[in-house]
Amino acid sequence: MKQLFEYFNRFSPLSDEAKEAIEGISKLVHIQKNKDLQPIGHTCKTVYFINKGIARIYYYKDGIDITDGFATENNVIARVESLFTGKPSRKAIQILEDAEIVAIDANKLFKLYDSYPEIERLFRKIFEASHVETVNRIEGIQFHTAEERYKALLEEAPTIIQRVPLKYIASYLGITQVSLSRIRGQR
Repeated sequence: MKQLFEYFNRFSPLSDEAKEAIEGISKLVHIQKNKDLQPIGHTCKTVYFINKGIARIYYYKDGIDITDGFATENNVIARVESLFTGKPSRKAIQILEDAEIVAIDANKLFKLYDSYPEIERLFRKIFEASHVETVNRIEGIQFHTAEERYKALLEEAPTIIQRVPLKYIASYLGITQVSLSRIRGQR
Protein backbone atom coordinates (compact mmCIF):
# COMPACT_ATOMS: atom_id res chain seq x y z
CA MET A 1 0.00 0.00 0.00
CA LYS A 2 3.04 2.24 0.33
CA GLN A 3 3.15 2.93 -3.44
CA LEU A 4 -0.56 3.72 -3.47
CA PHE A 5 -0.29 6.27 -0.68
CA GLU A 6 2.77 7.86 -2.30
CA TYR A 7 0.66 8.23 -5.45
CA PHE A 8 -2.17 9.79 -3.42
CA ASN A 9 0.27 12.30 -1.90
CA ARG A 10 0.88 13.70 -5.40
CA PHE A 11 -2.74 14.88 -5.36
CA SER A 12 -3.71 15.35 -1.73
CA PRO A 13 -2.30 13.80 1.45
CA LEU A 14 -4.57 11.67 3.64
CA SER A 15 -4.81 11.29 7.39
CA ASP A 16 -3.85 7.95 8.92
CA GLU A 17 -7.53 7.28 9.61
CA ALA A 18 -8.46 7.86 5.96
CA LYS A 19 -5.59 5.61 4.84
CA GLU A 20 -6.87 2.83 7.09
CA ALA A 21 -10.36 3.24 5.65
CA ILE A 22 -9.01 2.86 2.10
CA GLU A 23 -6.90 -0.15 3.12
CA GLY A 24 -10.08 -1.74 4.48
CA ILE A 25 -11.78 -1.63 1.06
CA SER A 26 -8.72 -2.62 -0.98
CA LYS A 27 -7.08 -5.89 -1.86
CA LEU A 28 -3.86 -6.85 -3.61
CA VAL A 29 -4.33 -8.96 -6.74
CA HIS A 30 -1.90 -10.58 -9.15
CA ILE A 31 -2.91 -10.83 -12.81
CA GLN A 32 -1.08 -12.75 -15.51
CA LYS A 33 0.13 -11.23 -18.75
CA ASN A 34 -2.49 -11.00 -21.54
CA LYS A 35 -5.45 -11.50 -19.18
CA ASP A 36 -8.36 -9.08 -19.12
CA LEU A 37 -8.64 -7.30 -15.80
CA GLN A 38 -12.08 -6.17 -16.95
CA PRO A 39 -13.71 -7.59 -20.07
CA ILE A 40 -15.82 -5.67 -22.56
CA GLY A 41 -19.42 -5.50 -21.36
CA HIS A 42 -18.44 -5.49 -17.68
CA THR A 43 -19.80 -2.81 -15.37
CA CYS A 44 -16.83 -1.20 -13.65
CA LYS A 45 -17.05 -1.41 -9.87
CA THR A 46 -13.35 -1.17 -9.07
CA VAL A 47 -10.61 1.43 -9.22
CA TYR A 48 -7.24 -0.19 -9.90
CA PHE A 49 -3.78 1.04 -8.94
CA ILE A 50 -0.84 -0.60 -10.70
CA ASN A 51 2.02 -1.45 -8.35
CA LYS A 52 3.86 -3.46 -11.00
CA GLY A 53 3.12 -4.08 -14.66
CA ILE A 54 1.36 -2.34 -17.49
CA ALA A 55 -2.23 -2.34 -18.72
CA ARG A 56 -4.08 -1.05 -21.72
CA ILE A 57 -7.65 -0.03 -22.38
CA TYR A 58 -8.97 -1.36 -25.67
CA TYR A 59 -12.13 -1.83 -27.70
CA TYR A 60 -13.18 -3.28 -31.03
CA LYS A 61 -14.38 -1.21 -33.95
CA ASP A 62 -15.44 -3.03 -37.10
CA GLY A 63 -13.67 -6.13 -35.76
CA ILE A 64 -10.37 -4.28 -35.30
CA ASP A 65 -8.66 -4.14 -31.89
CA ILE A 66 -8.08 -0.46 -30.97
CA THR A 67 -5.90 0.63 -28.04
CA ASP A 68 -7.35 3.61 -26.20
CA GLY A 69 -4.69 4.09 -23.53
CA PHE A 70 -1.96 2.64 -21.34
CA ALA A 71 -1.30 2.70 -17.60
CA THR A 72 2.03 1.78 -16.04
CA GLU A 73 3.30 1.52 -12.49
CA ASN A 74 2.10 4.12 -10.03
CA ASN A 75 -1.03 4.95 -11.99
CA VAL A 76 -4.74 4.39 -11.55
CA ILE A 77 -6.85 2.73 -14.22
CA ALA A 78 -10.63 2.30 -14.35
CA ARG A 79 -13.47 2.51 -16.83
CA VAL A 80 -14.82 5.73 -15.38
CA GLU A 81 -17.71 6.11 -17.83
CA SER A 82 -19.03 2.77 -16.53
CA LEU A 83 -18.04 3.47 -12.92
CA PHE A 84 -20.06 6.69 -12.78
CA THR A 85 -23.06 5.61 -14.87
CA GLY A 86 -23.39 2.01 -13.68
CA LYS A 87 -23.65 0.90 -17.31
CA PRO A 88 -21.53 -1.82 -18.93
CA SER A 89 -18.39 -0.54 -20.64
CA ARG A 90 -17.73 -0.98 -24.34
CA LYS A 91 -14.03 -1.10 -23.50
CA ALA A 92 -11.83 -3.59 -21.65
CA ILE A 93 -8.70 -3.42 -19.53
CA GLN A 94 -5.99 -5.92 -20.49
CA ILE A 95 -2.80 -6.66 -18.57
CA LEU A 96 0.28 -6.63 -20.84
CA GLU A 97 2.84 -7.82 -18.25
CA ASP A 98 2.41 -9.95 -15.15
CA ALA A 99 1.00 -7.40 -12.74
CA GLU A 100 0.49 -6.62 -9.10
CA ILE A 101 -2.53 -4.39 -8.62
CA VAL A 102 -4.38 -2.81 -5.72
CA ALA A 103 -8.12 -3.19 -6.34
CA ILE A 104 -10.28 -0.60 -4.56
CA ASP A 105 -13.98 -1.42 -4.25
CA ALA A 106 -15.62 1.66 -5.82
CA ASN A 107 -19.03 1.28 -4.16
CA LYS A 108 -17.37 1.20 -0.74
CA LEU A 109 -15.07 4.04 -1.77
CA PHE A 110 -18.02 6.26 -2.69
CA LYS A 111 -19.62 5.50 0.70
CA LEU A 112 -16.42 6.69 2.40
CA TYR A 113 -16.88 10.11 0.78
CA ASP A 114 -19.51 11.06 3.37
CA SER A 115 -17.31 10.14 6.34
CA TYR A 116 -14.02 11.34 4.87
CA PRO A 117 -14.26 14.52 2.77
CA GLU A 118 -10.48 14.27 2.26
CA ILE A 119 -10.98 10.98 0.37
CA GLU A 120 -13.65 12.56 -1.80
CA ARG A 121 -11.32 15.52 -2.51
CA LEU A 122 -8.46 13.15 -3.35
CA PHE A 123 -10.46 11.12 -5.85
CA ARG A 124 -12.00 14.24 -7.36
CA LYS A 125 -8.48 15.45 -8.09
CA ILE A 126 -7.45 12.06 -9.49
CA PHE A 127 -10.50 11.88 -11.76
CA GLU A 128 -10.02 15.51 -12.85
CA ALA A 129 -6.43 14.73 -13.85
CA SER A 130 -7.66 11.70 -15.78
CA HIS A 131 -10.22 13.85 -17.58
CA VAL A 132 -7.54 16.36 -18.57
CA GLU A 133 -5.41 13.48 -19.94
CA THR A 134 -8.38 12.32 -22.01
CA VAL A 135 -8.95 15.81 -23.43
CA ASN A 136 -5.24 16.12 -24.23
CA ARG A 137 -5.33 12.73 -25.99
CA ILE A 138 -8.31 13.77 -28.12
CA GLU A 139 -6.66 17.08 -28.96
CA GLY A 140 -3.45 15.23 -29.83
CA ILE A 141 -5.34 13.18 -32.39
CA GLN A 142 -7.10 16.27 -33.73
CA PHE A 143 -4.18 18.67 -33.92
CA HIS A 144 -0.93 16.69 -34.12
CA THR A 145 0.68 14.50 -36.73
CA ALA A 146 1.45 10.85 -36.08
CA GLU A 147 5.13 11.77 -35.71
CA GLU A 148 4.27 14.39 -33.07
CA ARG A 149 2.04 11.93 -31.20
CA TYR A 150 4.83 9.32 -31.24
CA LYS A 151 7.36 11.85 -29.93
CA ALA A 152 4.94 12.91 -27.17
CA LEU A 153 4.42 9.26 -26.18
CA LEU A 154 8.18 8.75 -25.94
CA GLU A 155 8.51 11.86 -23.77
CA GLU A 156 5.63 10.89 -21.47
CA ALA A 157 6.41 7.16 -21.20
CA PRO A 158 9.92 6.47 -22.56
CA THR A 159 9.97 2.74 -21.68
CA ILE A 160 6.67 1.97 -23.34
CA ILE A 161 8.27 1.04 -26.66
CA GLN A 162 10.24 -1.77 -24.99
CA ARG A 163 7.28 -2.99 -22.94
CA VAL A 164 4.31 -2.88 -25.30
CA PRO A 165 3.83 -4.72 -28.61
CA LEU A 166 4.17 -2.30 -31.53
CA LYS A 167 0.73 -3.22 -32.87
CA TYR A 168 -0.82 -1.70 -29.72
CA ILE A 169 1.33 1.41 -29.95
CA ALA A 170 0.43 1.90 -33.62
CA SER A 171 -3.25 1.46 -32.77
CA TYR A 172 -2.97 3.94 -29.90
CA LEU A 173 -1.36 6.49 -32.23
CA GLY A 174 -4.08 5.91 -34.82
CA ILE A 175 -1.70 4.61 -37.49
CA THR A 176 -0.68 1.31 -39.07
CA GLN A 177 2.31 -0.72 -37.94
CA VAL A 178 3.97 0.07 -41.27
CA SER A 179 3.61 3.80 -40.61
CA LEU A 180 4.96 3.35 -37.10
CA SER A 181 7.98 1.48 -38.45
CA ARG A 182 8.61 4.34 -40.90
CA ILE A 183 8.38 6.93 -38.13
CA ARG A 184 10.71 4.92 -35.90
CA GLY A 185 13.16 4.51 -38.78
CA GLN A 186 13.41 8.28 -39.17
CA ARG A 187 14.53 8.80 -35.55
